Amino acid sequence: MIDSNDRERIDEAVEELQKLLREDELRDASLLVLANKQDLPQALSVAELGRKLKLDSVRDRKWYVQATQANTGMGLDEGFSWLAKNVDGAKKKSFWFW
Repeated sequence: MIDSNDRERIDEAVEELQKLLREDELRDASLLVLANKQDLPQALSVAELGRKLKLDSVRDRKWYVQATQANTGMGLDEGFSWLAKNVDGAKKKSFWFW
């Protein structure tokens, strides 16, 4: 889960995500990014967030960015449904970016 409204820390989030993507034990894992606080006017859109996180360059795994509002639960079911459908059956690995 990432705070879509926290533009000041997006570079830190990119750095941490890139570290996770290099981890051997997560090599085959699907990636779900929960883009939280989508109700706030200054929040990065799902497309903007994907670009900022450099997800276009992630080609070795399935990934998805889901718009969410944790305080209302909006988008959480959809995000976890995507994750359940896209976990590699043989490996059963997944992670979400927190």
